[in-house]
Amino acid sequence: MRQKQILLALSCAIALLAMANVFCGSVSIPASEVWHILCGRHDPGNTAWYMIVHESRIPQAITAMFCGASLGTCGLLLQTAFRNPLAGPSILGIDAGASLGVALVLLGFGSTWGNLGTGTHALAITAAMGGAIATMLLLLALARTLHDKVMLLVSGVVIANVTGSMIQLLNYGATEQGIRSFVVWGMGDFSGVAIGSLPTFIALTSAGLLLAALLVKPLDALLLGDRYAQNLGIGIRRTRQWLLLTTGLLTAVTTAYCGPIAFIGLAVPHMARMTLASSSHRTLLPGTMMTGACLALTCNLLSTTLPSNGGIIPINVITPLMGAPVILYIILKNKS
Repeated sequence: MRQKQILLALSCAIALLAMANVFCGSVSIPASEVWHILCGRHDPGNTAWYMIVHESRIPQAITAMFCGASLGTCGLLLQTAFRNPLAGPSILGIDAGASLGVALVLLGFGSTWGNLGTGTHALAITAAMGGAIATMLLLLALARTLHDKVMLLVSGVVIANVTGSMIQLLNYGATEQGIRSFVVWGMGDFSGVAIGSLPTFIALTSAGLLLAALLVKPLDALLLGDRYAQNLGIGIRRTRQWLLLTTGLLTAVTTAYCGPIAFIGLAVPHMARMTLASSSHRTLLPGTMMTGACLALTCNLLSTTLPSNGGIIPINVITPLMGAPVILYIILKNKS
């Protein structure tokens, strides 16, 4: 009963934070005007405020919700599968593969992230997706031959280091403008999903979250050990491959559109466990999705409302401040 109340409270928190993201931002718009815009009763002469609310704030809030839920889900799946409280979406190197794809566009071709045309912006996102999917396929191939999950984890770390070296090589020969653009992309941003791209983003992340929901039973069995899961008829190798496919899809999509968002995937599963006091994925998975959405919306709200020098604060400046205390608490709690 208590867990249902917590999930209901998280749902209300998501709704309130989403509304706060729409009503508040770097540009001051009266709340009454925002309400009129949402109701379709805005002043036709004031197109600037209408564009800010409809073309920027609403897509940003929706993107933050789905991105936070996706990254939190990735962290939960990986922490359960590898039985490592510090496992997260970046540990398998999938976001590093996406970063390499973007680096090829911004550093190799000398493009500028802030001034990308529609075609070049689509190229950067396509390159990020391609790099992430290529890494995911490599991990799936390794999962067929590596029976030890620790070795698979190490393989992900190796892949991340190799792609990092390739990015450094591209940095070495890139222009100053290209390097600056890549650094800006790496800081994370929920405004990278335009209103026209929003249905595709929602469809891809929803597909990944649905796959995660189908893995609830195998994940609960894995908590009791691989041998026990096999006795229950769970195919360990097949489950691992589906897990890689799910986390790969979610990480690829979120990294391609929003950049490599830090700490959310690592911290959110622990926050959900502490809040719900449950290890059952039937409760923990939706709780993690909601907690991730709440945290991402909070970070986006802070990034757009805190004072800054002519712009918004990058998401990856906010997320460590929110997630690092949780990780330090987990480390101290499990120091033995």
